[in-house]
Amino acid sequence: MEAMHEDVDHILFSEEQIAEMVKRVGAQIAEDYKGKDLVLIAVLRGAVVFMGDLMRAIDLPLAIDFMAVSSYGEGAKSSGIVRIVKDLDIKGRDVLIVEDILDSGLTLKYLMKNLSSRHPASLEVAAFLWKDVEGKQAAVNPKYVCSHCPDDFVVG
Repeated sequence: MEAMHEDVDHILFSEEQIAEMVKRVGAQIAEDYKGKDLVLIAVLRGAVVFMGDLMRAIDLPLAIDFMAVSSYGEGAKSSGIVRIVKDLDIKGRDVLIVEDILDSGLTLKYLMKNLSSRHPASLEVAAFLWKDVEGKQAAVNPKYVCSHCPDDFVVG
């Protein structure tokens, strides 16, 4: 077993568990989107690694694109104001937003509202982790989730 970084308290999922979760979700997405014009959109930068793994697990032709959004400004807490930094065209396409960790979902809710106004054929979310925040419901319910996790600071 590899040594953990001194700032890491414990490991939530092994590499093997992560690979199996991504494989399971990729197979479900492939089944659901068979014959459709699927485009995966990662919100830069956090979801890039997950999207790379996920797109290899989806046995379908698909396209990928990226959006850059910011809701944090200078600090580590969300400012509540979302800026779209890199934009894209999705009219008539089946869009799957790929998210690494779903926390409050407020930024994602804003993004989905913005994207739905552009008339995609469909618009859904695939999240690697969905934080279980006690007493709170996320603003967005993803269609695909690899796993839930505690409401802790997660790295990986």
